[in-house]
Amino acid sequence: MRKSEIHAAESVACLGKALGELKDIWEEIGIPEDQRLQRTDAVHMHIKNLLDMMIAEEEGLKKRLLSSIEACRKEVTSLCSELQVQECQEEDGLTMLQLEKDLRTQVKMMLKEKSARQSELKSLIQQDQDLCDLLCDDLFPIHPERVPSQQQLQNYRQHINARNQERERRHAEFMGMKRQITVLMEDLEQHPDTSFEKDAVCEDEDAFCLSLENLSALKVLLHQLESRKAESEALCVSIRGRIEQLWEMLQVPEEERESLMQNTLTSLKSRLNALQAELQRLEELKKKNIQRVIHAIRSEIVKFWEKCYFSPEQRQAFTSYHSDDLDEEVLRGHELELERLKQDYAEHSELYDAVSTWSSNWALYQELEKKATDPSRFNNRGGNLLKEEKQRVDLQKSLPKLEKSLKAQIDQWEAAHCKEFRVNGQPFLQFVEDQWNQHRMEKEREKEERQMKKMKQTEEDLLYGTIIRTPTKRRLAGTPTPGKTRKVLTAYVCELSVGARTPARGRTPRGLERNKENISHLSGALRTIAASPQRNYSITSVASSYSEFAVSSLSCS
Repeated sequence: MRKSEIHAAESVACLGKALGELKDIWEEIGIPEDQRLQRTDAVHMHIKNLLDMMIAEEEGLKKRLLSSIEACRKEVTSLCSELQVQECQEEDGLTMLQLEKDLRTQVKMMLKEKSARQSELKSLIQQDQDLCDLLCDDLFPIHPERVPSQQQLQNYRQHINARNQERERRHAEFMGMKRQITVLMEDLEQHPDTSFEKDAVCEDEDAFCLSLENLSALKVLLHQLESRKAESEALCVSIRGRIEQLWEMLQVPEEERESLMQNTLTSLKSRLNALQAELQRLEELKKKNIQRVIHAIRSEIVKFWEKCYFSPEQRQAFTSYHSDDLDEEVLRGHELELERLKQDYAEHSELYDAVSTWSSNWALYQELEKKATDPSRFNNRGGNLLKEEKQRVDLQKSLPKLEKSLKAQIDQWEAAHCKEFRVNGQPFLQFVEDQWNQHRMEKEREKEERQMKKMKQTEEDLLYGTIIRTPTKRRLAGTPTPGKTRKVLTAYVCELSVGARTPARGRTPRGLERNKENISHLSGALRTIAASPQRNYSITSVASSYSEFAVSSLSCS
């Protein structure tokens, strides 16, 4: 049994007890029956009115509870719609009080969530507005009066984070370009002219609008300044090169050159102005010393003729080189020719360098070839002979490979330029072939000269005998040995003897007479040798003894 029922039963018992006590009191007092009825009715009326009032109050509470439940239900439905969440299912078996309390709690929590979302949305909108003002972008598409969903708020947060990162990136990019622009303007001695340049360079960096248009305009400005600087630097390099040429032509002292170099350690604009002033001064000085300048340019032209392998005909084509009228027109012609040669060499320097490499190797090969035929090389004690021979063999192998590589380069060059590549006025490959042919002809000529010299020496030995020489450790190339001379002389005598004793083999009397003359001449030479000891001759150089000579003659017969 519930406590409320027990209390109700106790109340009924109390009421009965109170009525009983009233009855006893009325008995003792002696109140008549009719008055007792009146008094009982009064008690009943009081009790009934009290109970009715209490019931009415509880009925009002019930109505209020029902009304509150209905209002909370409507508010929960509305808040769920605004917050874009699903409604919670009510539990079964709840009393009115419990249901009303749960609904009120749910409404309170949802109102708190709504207020938090609205506050966060307001804050995000303010941040977005500030970022949009700085970046000149559009606001995030969201209704400021509606309660946003959690997903909308999350998307908005991510958008704000992305905008902040973009702001940092653009600000860093702006600061980098601002520093570069400031340095370039200082180097070019240029001041901000337009309002945009002043805003970008002079104003507060936080006040500059970091829009894509402004950053693009800054990039254009930076590119323009870089282009101006590059043009100025290129002009400085060009003017400096021209100044150095004029310094060399005019033989300007080093002190003046160093003073100009010290003056060029300032801004680019100042350096350019100083270089232009120096160039103008040198040009005026050049006009006053035009003859010396032209001769200096001619020396440079000759150097580039050599580098570019110009033929005599190509050199003669520049007629101003041989002109004696040295005026400004001739000077200008020389300058243009020198500039043309420099440009030609710069464009084809790789090919010219390859030809120069071949020429150097070819010259070294020819030098080693000459050393290989020089008898004095055997007197070398330092081991250079083997090194030179190895170097010569290596060059003999590498030169054809280099020529093959050059041929491929030249073919490619000729295909690109639609003309022949010439060295000293002829196609390079023809030039190489001519060099090899000339080298072979030179070797043949030297060989013939050595043979002729050897034959002449043999004839002289036959006619005058052999000079006795002190033996050395190394015999010079081409020096006949005594044994060989003896054999040659013996064979020759045998031939003369046989020829003199066999006239029947087709010899004419005139031939016999010539042999007799030779024999008598030889005998006279032998007698001359024997009779002239002061000339350091020895009969042993012809034959060891007369008996040996006779025996050899008999053996030949």
